[in-house]
Parts: sequence; structure tokens; C-alpha cells
Amino acid sequence: MADISDSAARAARDLRGVFSRLRRRIREVAQNTDLSPSQESALTLVGKHGAATASALAAAEGVRPQSMATTLAALDQHGLIRRAPDPDDGRRQLVTLTDAGRARIEGNRQVREEWLARAFQDRYSEEERQTVLQALELMERLSRP
Repeated sequence: MADISDSAARAARDLRGVFSRLRRRIREVAQNTDLSPSQESALTLVGKHGAATASALAAAEGVRPQSMATTLAALDQHGLIRRAPDPDDGRRQLVTLTDAGRARIEGNRQVREEWLARAFQDRYSEEERQTVLQALELMERLSRP
């Protein structure tokens, strides 16, 4: 890292740490005690991907297919997902959200968003919030290819 400035290295290190802690905190805010973190994650994944096979979900989540099968069984027991035969290949099943699953994801998203907005309102001045918004515009460049 000889060609990387100390400030760039520090910014990278500090940003990763802050994002990691903030992500954990945001997850804690909406955690319902009836699902494990892996179940919550899989539920969100099904919501993002729409109809998907268990093996595709396992690959996307980076877990073994057997682990995903166990996770999906728990979500099914909670009535949050449904399984239906794949119209292109009747040997496979497609997993989708039920209305309850969609409502849970939306409720969690709303709780997280409200918590974060309230935290910005309570912990920062208007000037600081504007600084954060400016920094986010700069950070947007990191997400571009």
C-alpha cells in the first residue's frame, strides 16, 4: 500500500468500521425475536429476488443448500413464504413471499428508516445533517463501477 496515502487508508479502515457498526445497529432495531438473524436475512433475500429456488437463494446468501432448506422450513412454518412448482421444471420449487412475509419486510424497513431518521434528528444539528448529505454524495462515487 505504498502508493496509498495515510488519509485514504485511514478513511477506508474507519468507514468499514462505522458501516459495520451502523449496519448491526440498524438490524437490531427491527429484530423480532421469533426469527433468527439468518432467517431474517433469508426472508429479505426472498423479497429482493422474487421467485427463486432454494439452491439459488443458498448461492446468493453464501450458505450450503441444506442450511438454506432448514432456514426456509422455519420461514414456511411462520407463514412468511410459500413454495410452488417451477413452471419451467416441475422437479424444482420456487420460493416466494406470502402477504405476511411482505408485510414483515415492509414493517422492518419502516422501523429501520424511522429509527435512522429520528437518530439524525435527535443527534445532529441541521448543519451536521447537511454535512452528512454532502458526504453521502461523495460516497456515492464509491458505489459506481
